[in-house]
Amino acid sequence: MKKLEGKIALVTGGSSGIGLATARLLVEEGAHVFITGRRQAHLDEAVRLIGSNVTGVQGDIGNLEDLDRLFRVIAEEKGRLDMVFANAAIQASAPLGAIEIEQYNRIFDVNVRGTLLTVQSALPLLSDGASILLMASVAASKGNPSRSLYAASKAAIRSFARSWANDLKSRAIRVNAISPGPTDTAAFNSPGVPAEQTAQIKNRMASNIPLGRLARSEEIAKAAVFLLSDDSSFTTGSEMYVDGGFTQI
Repeated sequence: MKKLEGKIALVTGGSSGIGLATARLLVEEGAHVFITGRRQAHLDEAVRLIGSNVTGVQGDIGNLEDLDRLFRVIAEEKGRLDMVFANAAIQASAPLGAIEIEQYNRIFDVNVRGTLLTVQSALPLLSDGASILLMASVAASKGNPSRSLYAASKAAIRSFARSWANDLKSRAIRVNAISPGPTDTAAFNSPGVPAEQTAQIKNRMASNIPLGRLARSEEIAKAAVFLLSDDSSFTTGSEMYVDGGFTQI
């Protein structure tokens, strides 16, 4: 019997990158997984790649109507959740002095408000003893130039994990955060950026990581599944760095 047999999971932002890798591994371990994504075509492709025991629900976690629809689908199809990976997030770069209020609103609407609403909306469906994982980032522990908005949003996520672990302890619901280091995902493939320039960016980032390379999405996914599963049954309120030593050495 697989260790997640019969479990029901939600992975927001599950149509690509770390979210997709985590959803695939959860299904491999026996869970049925609901995934979300903003773009229907990408979501459909993710469902095809995962293959079975997966339900795709298109939507933006920054949109309350989309979230309401998501949890109606979960309630109707499965009636409960055992694991929630609040993974969906967006990025932005701007130095102080050039930050636009629209950037601020979008980053905090999705990364902070969206995570809050995702978890809060999931509570009525969560089983006692369930596990919640929040997508934080090493950015919250670094002072990288032009990244203050994103870093601040991820610092809020880390704080949520501490407080919510206390809020939910009476139900034995665990809440943890995961902070990946630079990870080789499609996010690097910006439209119009030459492949050579992308390679230079990756190499420059890798040179600052003690293990000498970027993470693979599958490596982050393995840590995420550990925190979501009963393998981490005595872990709550914590932050796991999966960063090749980037923030620790």
